Amino acid sequence: MSKAFFDDLEIPQPDYFLNVGSGSHAVQTAKIMVEFEKVCLDETPDAVLVVGDVNSTLACSITAKKLDIDVVHVEAGLRSGDMQMPEEINRIVTDSISDYLFVSEKSGIENLKAEGKSDDKVFLTGNIMIDTLFHNLKKVRSLPSPGAEHAPFAVMTLHRPSNVDDKDKFTEILEALQVIAEELTLFFPIHPRTKKQLENFGLESMLEGPRFHLLPPLPYLEFLTLWKDASLLLTDSGGLQEESTALGIPCITIRENTERPVTIEEGTNLLAGTTKQGILDAYKAHRSGNKKGKIPELWDGKTAERILDILRKSR
Repeated sequence: MSKAFFDDLEIPQPDYFLNVGSGSHAVQTAKIMVEFEKVCLDETPDAVLVVGDVNSTLACSITAKKLDIDVVHVEAGLRSGDMQMPEEINRIVTDSISDYLFVSEKSGIENLKAEGKSDDKVFLTGNIMIDTLFHNLKKVRSLPSPGAEHAPFAVMTLHRPSNVDDKDKFTEILEALQVIAEELTLFFPIHPRTKKQLENFGLESMLEGPRFHLLPPLPYLEFLTLWKDASLLLTDSGGLQEESTALGIPCITIRENTERPVTIEEGTNLLAGTTKQGILDAYKAHRSGNKKGKIPELWDGKTAERILDILRKSR
């Protein structure tokens, strides 16, 4: 998938490939640190910029700090309060050693202040993911969605181990989807992990029927073309909660918590939990039409410009 993302998002080819691959959290993090240290020693940067909350975010920030290199964290301050999420550990550790903390929503500022970060390190700059979204939406806005002939339709993504690795929980989620599919055609690009667990648990038959359209994982632009015209998104992804809020599309998040509360407080997101009843209650709330969202502050496609301005002035 990585080549497709480089092509779709017009990202220049990297000067370095770390070639770490998959593995346990410990193995992957350790390999990244070993390989990234070589890059830092070769390049001697003034600062290392890390984004988000994945293992490379944590690994590269620790490596840089150990070499006395400033750490710049984009998408800082997000907290779910759930230490069972590997991403939550990555966020907390990265923020604790970062020199510049660029925050996407006001809850991030509150979280960082509560953790003792000084005001001169914390900056509300908006959401960098929305820069990418708005830039690429221009390319596909005029293209018809593959779901258009089935309108109104919903788009589903599901990949978190906490949702798909537990057969009982996975079954409840699928039972809720079956009920929703009685009213909406459902397009479901299936993550490899999710597909594997469907097969392991023998649950494939639960996604059969004319209203289920199962798809392989999609490149960014192809996926955006699909969901930009959806009447509803169902997801356990963090990013899709934000993107749906930015485009004003209703979203039901199949998780017990979210590190992006602004999508609920101001946006179009509903937090459903992971039970069949919770998901159907959220769907009922969506159907009521009472949830009216707005675009959060500084989610305007200019976050990168603000970050660069701050870095230029401070160095």
